Amino acid sequence: MTEDPDFPGPEEPETVPSEPERVRTGVTDVDAVITAVEELEERPLEEHVGVFETAHEQLRRALDRPADPADTA
Repeated sequence: MTEDPDFPGPEEPETVPSEPERVRTGVTDVDAVITAVEELEERPLEEHVGVFETAHEQLRRALDRPADPADTA
Protein backbone atom coordinates (compact mmCIF):
# COMPACT_ATOMS: atom_id res chain seq x y z
CA MET A 1 0.00 0.00 0.00
CA THR A 2 1.44 3.41 -0.96
CA GLU A 3 1.01 6.59 1.03
CA ASP A 4 -1.31 9.19 -0.45
CA PRO A 5 0.16 12.71 0.01
CA ASP A 6 -3.38 14.13 0.27
CA PHE A 7 -4.15 11.82 3.20
CA PRO A 8 -1.18 11.58 5.54
CA GLY A 9 -1.00 8.82 8.12
CA PRO A 10 -1.93 9.22 11.76
CA GLU A 11 -0.30 12.11 13.57
CA GLU A 12 2.35 11.47 16.16
CA PRO A 13 0.93 11.72 19.69
CA GLU A 14 1.87 14.90 21.50
CA THR A 15 4.44 14.40 24.18
CA VAL A 16 3.81 15.90 27.59
CA PRO A 17 6.85 17.64 29.05
CA SER A 18 8.05 16.07 32.27
CA GLU A 19 8.36 19.52 33.88
CA PRO A 20 5.59 22.09 33.30
CA GLU A 21 6.68 25.39 31.83
CA ARG A 22 7.14 28.00 34.54
CA VAL A 23 5.09 31.17 34.27
CA ARG A 24 7.03 34.41 34.71
CA THR A 25 5.70 37.94 34.41
CA GLY A 26 8.92 39.94 34.39
CA VAL A 27 7.77 41.77 37.55
CA THR A 28 10.21 40.78 40.30
CA ASP A 29 7.75 40.87 43.21
CA VAL A 30 5.06 38.94 41.35
CA ASP A 31 7.53 36.34 40.09
CA ALA A 32 8.74 35.79 43.68
CA VAL A 33 5.15 35.05 44.75
CA ILE A 34 4.70 32.63 41.85
CA THR A 35 7.90 30.83 42.83
CA ALA A 36 6.75 30.54 46.46
CA VAL A 37 3.44 29.01 45.36
CA GLU A 38 5.21 26.62 42.95
CA GLU A 39 7.34 25.36 45.84
CA LEU A 40 4.31 24.47 47.98
CA GLU A 41 4.43 20.87 46.79
CA GLU A 42 7.68 20.47 48.72
CA ARG A 43 6.31 21.97 51.94
CA PRO A 44 4.08 20.41 54.62
CA LEU A 45 0.36 20.92 54.12
CA GLU A 46 0.14 22.90 57.37
CA GLU A 47 2.28 25.66 55.78
CA HIS A 48 0.13 26.12 52.66
CA VAL A 49 -2.39 28.55 54.19
CA GLY A 50 0.38 30.82 55.44
CA VAL A 51 2.06 30.82 52.02
CA PHE A 52 -1.22 31.71 50.30
CA GLU A 53 -1.96 34.48 52.81
CA THR A 54 1.52 35.94 52.30
CA ALA A 55 1.17 35.59 48.52
CA HIS A 56 -2.14 37.45 48.59
CA GLU A 57 -0.68 40.27 50.68
CA GLN A 58 2.38 40.61 48.44
CA LEU A 59 0.31 40.59 45.24
CA ARG A 60 -2.03 43.27 46.62
CA ARG A 61 0.99 45.45 47.47
CA ALA A 62 2.47 44.89 44.00
CA LEU A 63 -0.84 45.84 42.36
CA ASP A 64 -1.39 48.90 44.56
CA ARG A 65 1.91 50.61 43.78
CA PRO A 66 2.66 52.36 40.48
CA ALA A 67 4.45 50.32 37.83
CA ASP A 68 8.22 50.59 37.73
CA PRO A 69 9.34 50.75 34.07
CA ALA A 70 12.67 49.11 35.03
CA ASP A 71 10.76 46.11 36.42
CA THR A 72 9.24 44.95 33.13
CA ALA A 73 11.04 42.83 30.60
